[in-house]
Order: sequence, then C-alpha cells, then structure tokens
Amino acid sequence: MVPRFALETKSHALLAALLAAAALSACADGAAPPPPNFVTLDAAGVAERTYRLGAGDKLKVTVFGEENLSGQFEVNALGQVPLPLAGEVPAKGLTLNQFRDAVAGRLANGYLKNPKVSVEVLNFRPIYVHGEVKNGGEFAFKTGLKLRDAIAMAGGYTYRANQGYVLVSREGEQEVKVPMPSSSPVLPGDNVRIPERFF
Repeated sequence: MVPRFALETKSHALLAALLAAAALSACADGAAPPPPNFVTLDAAGVAERTYRLGAGDKLKVTVFGEENLSGQFEVNALGQVPLPLAGEVPAKGLTLNQFRDAVAGRLANGYLKNPKVSVEVLNFRPIYVHGEVKNGGEFAFKTGLKLRDAIAMAGGYTYRANQGYVLVSREGEQEVKVPMPSSSPVLPGDNVRIPERFF
C-alpha cells in the first residue's frame, strides 16, 4: 500500500509539471506569460486588482470633521493631487491606501492632530484599444472589464487581426504580450493593441 503522503507529493509534482508545460506552450509562439505584477491572484486564485492611481483619476477625499478640506479632486498631468493645506500630494503609482496615508501625513505635519482621511475613486481614467479592431479609440473603464470585453467594445477584430495574442501596456511598465483567449482583467489607463497577422 502506497502511503498517503507519497500520493499527495506525486500529485503536487504532477500539477507543477502541468503548469510548467502550460507556461512553455504559451511561450512556444513567442508569447511570454504575463509577469507576476500584471495580474495578482487572491488566495482562491481569482484575479483581483491592485489599483494604482494615475493622471485623470477623479477622487473623493474626505477629512473627517473638516468639510473645508474635503471634496472632489483629480490627479493632474504631473501625477499630483492639489489639496487644501496639504498642497500638491504625489499620487501617481500609489494605491488608494498609500495615497490616503500620504494625505494624512501631510495634514498631520503642523495642521491637524491625528487626521482621519478616506479616499475613494469617483471616475477611473479611460482605456485605449487600437490596432486591428473595427472602431479603436478611447473607452470608459468599467469594473470587471476583461481583455475580450475591451476588444468587443472596439467593434471586434478586423479580418487582418492576429487573434492569438494582444499587446498591453500600463503606465510605467513595458508592453506585455498576452496570449488569447485570456481572462486577464483590464485596468484603468491600459493601452490594448491588437497586432496584424502576416499570412
């Protein structure tokens, strides 16, 4: 009788081998799998966003007990948010929690004692879809948007489109080749390019 531990070890080794084979097959046509920071996974293996702010995001900043310091603000072209008392607070590339802490830190530096700050996104920056699609351009971001949805929003593929992969670039990151079909999420500000096939 084979010990249960040995069976579990073999099944884990088999799973690892299958995952490695899948990664190699994805690379066979030159399409590397997305890097780890392209899509994060939660404990259940479900894609989730680690959203980082960028120019064009509209935010609601609330400083509890200080109505004159609260309001709606936009991340400007320099990646900063101009706030009363706090001044130009850098936001580009920060998560909401990091930005909230930065605002609280600015206000605590000589203005308020132990400020309580909350930040939420009112409007996300748009996405861009171009290349071999029928109606490329700028599109409003929607929560839960996937790559296939972005292509559909742009009217679908043209007859010249290479449907085997898409190229996605994000702010501050190199363009990534994503094999299709893919359930990878689209994030605000993403630039999705559909390449042309050459045969």
